[in-house]
This record gives sequence, structure tokens and C-alpha cells, in this order.
Amino acid sequence: MRTVFGVFGDPIAHSRSPDMHNAAFRELGMECSYHAFRVSPSKLRDALLGAKAMGFGGVNLTVPLKQEALKIVDADPLAASIGAINTVDFKEEMRGYNTDGTGAKRTLEEKGVMIANSRVLIVGAGGASRAIAFQFAKDGADITIANRTAGKAIELASDVSAVGIASGCGLENLKGLIADSDILINCTTLGMHPHTEGTIATAQDMHPGLTVFDIVYNPLETRLVKEAKKAGAKAVTGEMMLIYQGAEAFKIWTGVEPPIDVMKKAVLEGF
Repeated sequence: MRTVFGVFGDPIAHSRSPDMHNAAFRELGMECSYHAFRVSPSKLRDALLGAKAMGFGGVNLTVPLKQEALKIVDADPLAASIGAINTVDFKEEMRGYNTDGTGAKRTLEEKGVMIANSRVLIVGAGGASRAIAFQFAKDGADITIANRTAGKAIELASDVSAVGIASGCGLENLKGLIADSDILINCTTLGMHPHTEGTIATAQDMHPGLTVFDIVYNPLETRLVKEAKKAGAKAVTGEMMLIYQGAEAFKIWTGVEPPIDVMKKAVLEGF
């Protein structure tokens, strides 16, 4: 009998997770399949309980469900401290994990970007922002979180301060914050398909010594990435974070090391 996995989110049509996980299952000869499901926050409890009851192997969670899941599943210590869940395993009870921080870290390290002792500006204060801020603060970066609602950024920075250096603010002085940063990370949905003209910053806001990392991966080259290239900054696209966080989830569910190259090829073929 085929074991079913999936990703819950809203919106969800843009997700490349089914492509990469199904490619990995085929490569390894595993009787498994992975599907995308549109689930709103108000229906998340029912969706998770239903998935477990129907014998799903596990699910990923994306916007806007990562924090809502904390009210429903038993979070592991890292996910609990981050305050967001992106992976749920059903082997026993519903157990929640967060692999976003690991995915972001591996992506930047692969590009030769040093996290320790760097000044990192994270725009956005949602689930992915929480995971990346905690991971990078633990790794020795100086974190600034900027968000449209300053109170959310300040609250998140206060939480992150338990493991490292962090501060929070609004977006009023975003250009000045970028000028003082080594790494800029977009953790908002601005620029995501179909609203591809959106961007948190333009080339005139950036400097050549900056690394610009957009975790949005659809489109693969967002407007923010294009603006970074215009400025002579190092531009990092979001597909490898998707792949690396997905690989960690794959291992949690199956205990098997997935084929990263196969997953990457499947994601890129979707564009």
C-alpha cells in the first residue's frame, strides 16, 4: 500500500514540494506519494487529524500554518523554542519539527557565505523568519528583524535574544538598515507568483558587499534577486532552502537520506 505525504498551506498551488519529494521516492523505489493540499488556519486541526487517521506518513506546513500548528501538535524542543513548525511526523503521536533554519544555513554555506559574526537583516516576522533568526543567532550572527508591524519584530527579537544577539524594528529605516548589513534575507511573500513585481528593496538600496537571499522560490529569480544583481551584490535564490529543508523532513519521516541532486533537478524542471 502506498504511503501518502503532503504539504498544507494557503496559497499552495505554487509549491514545488510535490515535484521534489515524488522524484526522490521514485529514485529510491519507495511506495510513497506526495501531494499539495490547500488548508486554511481554521481547518488545520481537522486536516492534521484527518491525515493521521488516514495513515499519512507526514506533512509539511507552509504559510500561514507554521505557528498555528504549535497549538495542535507536540513540538520538539527546537521547534518549540522557534515557535513555528514546518514538518509533522505521524509515526506515533503528531510530532512537530522545524527544518527551515537548517535549510537556510546550508543554502548560504553552499554559496560561501559566512554566518558567524555577520550582520543579518531579516525582513518579515513569520514562521520562516523565526526559524532563520534562531538558527543564525545561535551560529553567532547579529540579527535585526524588520517588519511592517514593528511590535511583532520586537517580540520575535526578544525571543531570539535567548540564544544570541537580536533586535527588532519597523520598516521606516529599511534603506539604512540594509546599508549596515552583510546579509539581507526576505522572509515575506513579497515577489511571490503571481505578484512578481513586488520587492522589499531595489538596487539603489543595496551595496556590492551585500548578500541578498530571497527565500521566495517561485519565480526562481524574483525581482529582489534581479535588483541585487543590478547592485553588484551576491544574489541567492530560494530553491535550495526548499530542497534542504525538504531533505531534512524526508529523513524525519522515512529515516532515509534522500538524493539531493534528484530533488534539485525536479524543482528546477518546474520553472
